[in-house]
Amino acid sequence: MARLSDAIERYLRELLERAPDGYVDIQRSTLAERFDCVPSQITYVLVTRFSVDRGYLVEGRRGGGGGIRLVQLRTDVAGLYQAASETEAIDQVRATQLLKRAREAGLLTSREADMAEAVLRREVLGIELPERDALRGRLLRAMLTTILRPEGAY
Repeated sequence: MARLSDAIERYLRELLERAPDGYVDIQRSTLAERFDCVPSQITYVLVTRFSVDRGYLVEGRRGGGGGIRLVQLRTDVAGLYQAASETEAIDQVRATQLLKRAREAGLLTSREADMAEAVLRREVLGIELPERDALRGRLLRAMLTTILRPEGAY
């Protein structure tokens, strides 16, 4: 099943690369037919591989038989901060993905991203869920606000 998910992800990324406006409209049922799978497999790929912290927005379209708009988010300071601030709690994997995205976009240095990842590890936080994910979310927002704030701004 991993190979099927990889193929669906690769296909969707290729569609986005060719999309002049940074988004594509797709039908779950059409994709399911193309890949000879059930529509829930398409949903699984969209949920696990095209999340906000990975730089994507998946919007369900009302009517039209399962239409979905897949949007590639801009990676800029405002977009990154918005992605972090919209999350009350964040797990370690998603926090790491968000920091990786910021590093790849040149918004954080490798040292800043590594330091943030170290602070946000479950072993370092040392408290149980769900409080751990809530604390991680608050720490991540505080770090990104400080790191991404223009020099001299309060």
